[in-house]
Order: sequence, then C-alpha cells, then structure tokens
Amino acid sequence: MEQVRFIDLETHSAADNMAIDEAILLSLEKGAVPATLRLYRWKPSAVSIGTFQGMRTEVDVDFCKSHGIDIIRRITGGGAVYHDYKGEITYSIILPKGNRLASSDIPASYGVLCGGIVRALKHLGIDAEFKQINDVIAGGKKISGSAQTRRHSCLLQHGTTLLDLDIRTMFSILKVPQQKISDKMIRDVRDRVTSIHDILGEKAGFKELSKALAMGFSEALEVELVPGKLTKQEKTDASRLAKQKYSSDAWNFLR
Repeated sequence: MEQVRFIDLETHSAADNMAIDEAILLSLEKGAVPATLRLYRWKPSAVSIGTFQGMRTEVDVDFCKSHGIDIIRRITGGGAVYHDYKGEITYSIILPKGNRLASSDIPASYGVLCGGIVRALKHLGIDAEFKQINDVIAGGKKISGSAQTRRHSCLLQHGTTLLDLDIRTMFSILKVPQQKISDKMIRDVRDRVTSIHDILGEKAGFKELSKALAMGFSEALEVELVPGKLTKQEKTDASRLAKQKYSSDAWNFLR
C-alpha cells in the first residue's frame, strides 16, 4: 500500500499554516519528501481569500484587525473563508505530479480527494456525499469546502471540515454592511451550511474529528498514513515564507 507522510493536528497562525503548505510543495518538487497529509487549526481565527481575489473587496479588514482575526491570501483559488479556531479542522494534501490520486482532470481529482472527508464523516455517523466541484454535503447542506492549486510539479488541495458554525462572525469579517446582517440572512445560511455539532450535538470534538479524518483519508485513498514531521529544510522554508510572503501586505493586498 502506498505510504503518505501524516502530520497530525497542529495549531499555527495563518501565515505559518500557508507557509508550511508551500514549504512542503517545494520539498516534494525536489523529491525530498513523500506525499503528505496534514491537519491543522488556525490561532488566532483567520479569514483567507483565494489567490485571485482582492482583500479589501472581500474582507472587512478593519473589523478583522480590531478583533484580532488574521487575514491571509492563499495560493489556491476559491472564495473567502472564515477559519474559526473553535469551529473547524483544515486538511491539506500535497501530491507529486503523476501520482495516481492527482488526476489531470481537476473535477475528478476533487472527487477522489474529498472522498477522505466523506469517509471521515461516516466514521462519525454522518451520511455525506461529494458535490461538484469541491464541496461535501450532509443532509443537502455544505459541511466541507476545498480549494486546489497545481504548481512546482505538484498538486496541493486543502479544505475545511466544520465542527461548529459562527455565522455572525463570518458575516462580520466579510464585506457585508453590519446594518444588513439580519436574522433572515443568518437563516438563509443555515439553510445551506451545516456543521458536525448541528448534526450530532457536541458528542464529537477536535480529537474525534481529527481521528476520523485520518481514518477517512487512509481508507478512501487506500494509503498508509505514516506519522511524520517537517524536515529541517521545510521548517527553514516555512519560516522564510511566513515572514517574507504571507505576513506581507505586498502579498496579502496584491489585488
């Protein structure tokens, strides 16, 4: 069975999380490390935007700064996402070009890799399914979303699984005027988005979800997860990228 390095649940700042993902890409491109799956949380909570978005167009920057919420631009596409320290686990999987799981058909590759989320939720007792192009739904509502990029001869896909849902904060960090945030808007989101706690109550926490995610990805992708850590070079690259790129206005306010 194919082996994948597994970096179990860690907590980092937004800049460090995005820098680590890119550092792994660089090492994998050189063949210095194997395909890697990692799980992480964001502290402080953060909002990330897709690489083609404009920060001030999508995010209430002043609100985030005044409430201690990190802001960051991803190297993956997609829309703005609120990463609640108390409400989600993010996964990232980095694969070399040509790997059997890294199909050149992008929609198909989303389906394969998101299978890990579907299987993980089933371990928790939640029936879920993949919905094109990059979501996982439970009871007809979104519970996980993912984004992808292909660079450095590799595929990087990362995404969230919602343990809990703080809709008012989510609206506050996005460019929605405060006076327009209404009970109806919140109900509309609750009609489209759900969380593990919405479905199961608080029977499952971070420990249970991280364990389920490890089992889910291993089973769905038919890989053996081998516990591992970042190499010395990856730590060096991540530190450099966090300081020079992901903490800089030049990157985060590129558009």
